[in-house]
Amino acid sequence: MTALVDEHPHLGVECVLRELHITSSTYYRWCRAEREPCERKRRDAELTEQIKESHAESGGIYGSPRVHAVLKREGVHVGRKRGERLMRGADIAGISPRRGGFTRRDPKAARSPRTWSSATSPRPRRTGCGSPTSR
Repeated sequence: MTALVDEHPHLGVECVLRELHITSSTYYRWCRAEREPCERKRRDAELTEQIKESHAESGGIYGSPRVHAVLKREGVHVGRKRGERLMRGADIAGISPRRGGFTRRDPKAARSPRTWSSATSPRPRRTGCGSPTSR
């Protein structure tokens, strides 16, 4: 919203706000919020930096449960879900040893599509009336 008013300074703030049916106090509150983030956003930025540090110290392996445990040991009080949200926002993820493991089938081996012409069966082929076919 503030970007729209900043892009068109020749229109004036009050005219734009009047057309959009927004009070001027709301606009100035948005401007102040951009300049001075609230306590929660400042704390989230600090926690994100601490999460990045502990994740980097683990070699990029630790996920949210272990990062939460490390922060708890260091005396940082942060909720599990808040830590998960901050990790998602910073695109930080742990590595799970259970995922992406080996496969039982060789992925390079191409399997031929199964069709009626290539199917094999020990039973003789039969026509629709039940009599065996010659082959």
